[in-house]
Amino acid sequence: MTFAMTRRALMAAAASLALAGGAQAGGHQMLDSVHFLIPGGAGGGWDGTARGTGEALTNSGLVGSASYENMSGGGGGKAIGYLIENAESNYGTLMVNSTPIVIRSLTGVFPHNFRDLTLVAGTIGDYAAIVVGKDSPINSMEDLLAAYDADPNSTAIGGGSVPGGMDHLVAAMVMEAAGKDPLGVKYIPYDAGGKAMAALLSGEIAALSTGFSEAVDLADAGEVKIIGVTSDERVGAAPEAMTMMEQGIDTTFVNWRGFFGAPGMPSEQVEAYQAAIEKMYDTEEWETVRARNGWVNIHNSGDEFLKFLETQETQIGDLMKKLGFL
Repeated sequence: MTFAMTRRALMAAAASLALAGGAQAGGHQMLDSVHFLIPGGAGGGWDGTARGTGEALTNSGLVGSASYENMSGGGGGKAIGYLIENAESNYGTLMVNSTPIVIRSLTGVFPHNFRDLTLVAGTIGDYAAIVVGKDSPINSMEDLLAAYDADPNSTAIGGGSVPGGMDHLVAAMVMEAAGKDPLGVKYIPYDAGGKAMAALLSGEIAALSTGFSEAVDLADAGEVKIIGVTSDERVGAAPEAMTMMEQGIDTTFVNWRGFFGAPGMPSEQVEAYQAAIEKMYDTEEWETVRARNGWVNIHNSGDEFLKFLETQETQIGDLMKKLGFL
């Protein structure tokens, strides 16, 4: 016990010195470094959020350097478990996560939930999108619904999350709002958005339920067509993409993304991360990243973040019961 407490105190002191050194290094710089833990593979929404945030923090000079570690597995549970089990050696790590941490805790995919971690800050919102391959005969949600009515089994919708997870839930919400049985949708899960997008391009699935930001680059390159977005209005990053509402499908949805620390992270380190993230919003570098990805700024820290998550937990739990996922 004495050794553990001493080690914790030493690590907290070392973290304080590193933070202080970063603040003094250039005046403008607030942190020496940040290590991002990404619970999914390359190409997914978590990956893009962590790397985009690191890009803005380092390019703006708020952070000296950023490093990244992809740790996929268990629908994100592997990274959460790792952070909890190795807490003291990961006080310099920020793990990105999003709405699935709420969903997967409710469904029991993994035993932990957001209360087991240090809540740092919610940072952005990302709308969901339904996309099809560039050569698909489907050009709108009306076309997709017609294909589904003609042959449900051949009109599979894929996603980068487990059954009952984020992408599945969005697909079910959209289909229910379009008057279809959400439980009748053939959903095929993939480990992270990159693999799901590859399945779409190969024709393995008819459509993909994914984060809007993940689809923008490939849509701009002409690789996919975005046939519906869950935003209230069209998004500037892809102004040609129609909303679900425009197509008579009465549903909207935004997926938050944010950052968590290991349990027991020293309060001075938590506050330093929160201050750097808050300052990031005022930089041109952040606006460049945000606009490029079509993200919405949704910033809440600490207790506000907790209240936000508890509210969403209740809302999503009620919805999942209605749809038969719980």
